[in-house]
Amino acid sequence: MGRFFIHIKAGDEVFPDEEGADLPSVGAAREEALRTARELLANAIRGARAKVPEAIVIADEGGRTLEVVPLASVLPEPLKPPSWE
Repeated sequence: MGRFFIHIKAGDEVFPDEEGADLPSVGAAREEALRTARELLANAIRGARAKVPEAIVIADEGGRTLEVVPLASVLPEPLKPPSWE
């Protein structure tokens, strides 16, 4: 069990999760980040917002970034942007 923080990244700005959540693993934190990303996108669509944050940043108690989850990763395949690899 660890304390994980799900921050929201929009451009150069990061909106911190001040409380965090006790979760069993980084995998559980990633699932929480994916739920948050889906919720952000759904609210943006319902609110007809043209801009949305680009990513969720998962951090540990020490403030270290563990993973960055792009909001585009939760889009259905036909809506995902092309890969730049």
